Amino acid sequence: MHLTTNPPLTTLLLFPLLSLLLPPTTSLPTTTTNTTHWHTLPPIPSLPRQEHTTVYHAPSSTLYILGGIIPTNDTTLVPPVDTASILQAYNLETQTWTEPATLARIPRALNHINAAVVGGKVWVVGGLAEDGDGGEGRVWRGVKDVYVYAPESDVWETLNSSSSPFPTPRGSAAVGTYNSIIYLAGGLTALAFTPPTQNSSKIVSAFNTSSQAWIDLPPLARTLPEERDHAASAVIGSKFYILGGRAFGQENVKDTVFVLDFEDLEKGWRVSEARMPTARGGVAAGVVGKKVYTFGGEGNRGSESGVFDQVEVFDVEGESWEKVEGGMRVPRHGTFAVGVEGRVYVPGGGVRQGGAPVMDFDVFVP
Repeated sequence: MHLTTNPPLTTLLLFPLLSLLLPPTTSLPTTTTNTTHWHTLPPIPSLPRQEHTTVYHAPSSTLYILGGIIPTNDTTLVPPVDTASILQAYNLETQTWTEPATLARIPRALNHINAAVVGGKVWVVGGLAEDGDGGEGRVWRGVKDVYVYAPESDVWETLNSSSSPFPTPRGSAAVGTYNSIIYLAGGLTALAFTPPTQNSSKIVSAFNTSSQAWIDLPPLARTLPEERDHAASAVIGSKFYILGGRAFGQENVKDTVFVLDFEDLEKGWRVSEARMPTARGGVAAGVVGKKVYTFGGEGNRGSESGVFDQVEVFDVEGESWEKVEGGMRVPRHGTFAVGVEGRVYVPGGGVRQGGAPVMDFDVFVP
């Protein structure tokens, strides 16, 4: 069972300008999964969520989910979702959620947020915001905003961008942190609905949280080998991994792994010889030890839902892939996974290509 609120799921499945125009159904396809890996957790309260970002705040043992898209009854909006400014928290020790109205909202409603935890604070470094009207002129466009959230005081701070503006505002970037610097690789500068247009980027940007300024990268580090958005990412040791993703549209999915060594930026990016077994975008990833577990995604032409159920693991030591038997308990895309102490937490996401937000929340145990 998938947990949703009004409007009903059959309405949410009519997400034509962002999806493949898949025929709506009253029930979702089922898949055989290896349930020994999966454990169901309390669902996200009140509102289904998709295209959000999840981060882990270790001092408070808390997962934060930021922004994203939520269902709406506003018939003027196409597709029928709103961009959210909601911040919610899940405490891993008490296994409880905060309600949407409990915590201070993000200063601006954003989806596809670029976020990270550095120095005990949650940093939001751009994302996509509503632009244009709710009909044919609707666009989600990259913003230059940088916000900092202090969990202990529940206060957001908006940084002054005039002295160090965001070089290429965008959302849906692959995010990595190293030595107080937040790196954004690729992303979307804009997503238009009519005509369907997705402007993918290969730019790599770096924000120093200590100086609160953007910094220049060496020439070979400042661009990816190709444009990417909706990719999975991980930092293990000093290396930044960009796994899969897509470019210029849902079905243009990729199976590449790009690698950057933060201790040797001058050398730039390299393309690993180990390709993902299943090319996919909108894929989530969580780190356990020296392995990156990847979950779900969209762009699946072989599935009526357009969603992948695959779970595949990348071993960074040997740079090799292995498939995990059974796949996801609830196949979805547009979610965000976080690895904590040997477990990977996966809240929300969409169960059809384009949009169909759900409240489902589960944890994967290798």
